[in-house]
Amino acid sequence: MAAPSEFPELKEVKRGLMAVSGLCRERGLLQSAKWASELAFSLDPLPKDELPPLPALSEEDLADLDAYTLAKSYFDLKEYDRAAYFLKGCQSQKAYFLYMYSRYLSGEKKKDDETVDSLGPLEKGQVKNESLRELRVELSRKHKARELDGFGLYLYGVVLRKLDLIKEAIDVFVEATHRLPLHWGAWLELCNLITDKEMLKPMILPSTWMKEFFLAHIYTELQLIEEALQKYQNLIDAGFSKSTYIISQIAVAYHNVRDIDRALTLFNELRNQDPYRIENMDTLSNLLYVRNMKPELSYLAHNLCEIDKYRVETCCVIGNYYSLRSQHEKAALYFQRALKLNPRYLGAWTLMGHEYMEMKNISAAIQAYRPNDSRMLIALGECYEKLSQLAEAKKCYWRAFSVGDVEKMALVKLAKIHEQLGESDQAAQCYIKYVQDICDCGEILEHHEMSTAFRALAQYYFKCKRWDESSVCAQKCCDYNDTREEGKALLRQISQLRNQGDSSPNAVPADASRTFVPGVNTPSAKLPPLNLSSITP
Repeated sequence: MAAPSEFPELKEVKRGLMAVSGLCRERGLLQSAKWASELAFSLDPLPKDELPPLPALSEEDLADLDAYTLAKSYFDLKEYDRAAYFLKGCQSQKAYFLYMYSRYLSGEKKKDDETVDSLGPLEKGQVKNESLRELRVELSRKHKARELDGFGLYLYGVVLRKLDLIKEAIDVFVEATHRLPLHWGAWLELCNLITDKEMLKPMILPSTWMKEFFLAHIYTELQLIEEALQKYQNLIDAGFSKSTYIISQIAVAYHNVRDIDRALTLFNELRNQDPYRIENMDTLSNLLYVRNMKPELSYLAHNLCEIDKYRVETCCVIGNYYSLRSQHEKAALYFQRALKLNPRYLGAWTLMGHEYMEMKNISAAIQAYRPNDSRMLIALGECYEKLSQLAEAKKCYWRAFSVGDVEKMALVKLAKIHEQLGESDQAAQCYIKYVQDICDCGEILEHHEMSTAFRALAQYYFKCKRWDESSVCAQKCCDYNDTREEGKALLRQISQLRNQGDSSPNAVPADASRTFVPGVNTPSAKLPPLNLSSITP
């Protein structure tokens, strides 16, 4: 992986960023253009004679210039069908991309118009962009003929992702990063499809400094915070110390590991450098909410409302402000407004679900918690628990674990449900998997449920007369304040039983040889042993 010393000259980096920003802007990829422009701005200005040259127009560009100029004016006003109509038949790569992108955005806009009329987040596939399959057929033909440039490959990958053709989409996005390495949009789309670090190993990514930004971002998304922070420090050392993007990402990383003080310090620095920034301010409002900082949250809400009251982030900040004041009806209203602006904004669905819970409107909360996100699934499981619908709660916690449990809570909650239902074997399996997962991710100190898991396993193995395992778990209980006395007491019991001659082997009782699947008991060879050798609380 690239070290700071291996980065190209910052002048070359800036020239490349300025050039790709212009290319993205011409194609209506405004978020990518903004990202490149902000990063370029963080670097020292270029001398006049070293500015990147304007891109030369090919014969095809010149032939399509009138149609492109007219269509781009319609595109900028979000008249996508109109833009596509006047671009049909254009031959240049730039005009062709805008034609296909206009058709794609037209379909997305129609889908969103249907989505905002729904009562909750729609299940996957419930509302479709009907033009996606047509776009896929045409882009696939161009792809096979090797007629797609980096931007065309990016759009093809987006279409494949929307059609849930994930493997194909990943391959195309990787190809797009090779064809146009400085287009952040392709890297970001690739990030959104990676669910664990193992997926990165077979990927052959371009050897470019942009790869370092990509890895830092994906490590943050995967909660590999220590690795992410190291990547961002490398980028700062390489010359990007003034980048507001990096500051915001580091702040988000500290937010994700609940280091509230550091996150707040960085967000304050970010607002000093970029006082009209709205991105990530909803994350800042979450921190202010947790700290019960009402004056600061009030100021942030009023400030963002003056800047742009119709942004998703602004609505979420105002919603958090009303929630902190226990005005839950108003809070829910603002989260609803956020979702009208962006129905795919999962954070707003979660926050709205929380407000419905506060208002004791369980059915509405369940409706809001429907998206396929582990945090929402856990919140939905908690709703079912309050309704005493334990079978449904169990399904939610299992699904949260299956889709990738961000906060490492699902297995413990699932274990506790099994305990309530008298399913001790399945509960033990959950606790074993939880302990091993936390051990693997190296975040033992940050998970307060470890003592709960060790106590439950110590008691379970004791009942099964598996003294060795019970003793090891009891010893681990002694490392935690809330389970220390219980651990000592159990160790004394085990010692007494062994002294009395009850040294039966670690046999598994007849009912302890079953694995866990929610609602189903499936025979297995035996309850797997718990590997605790590397665990040091």
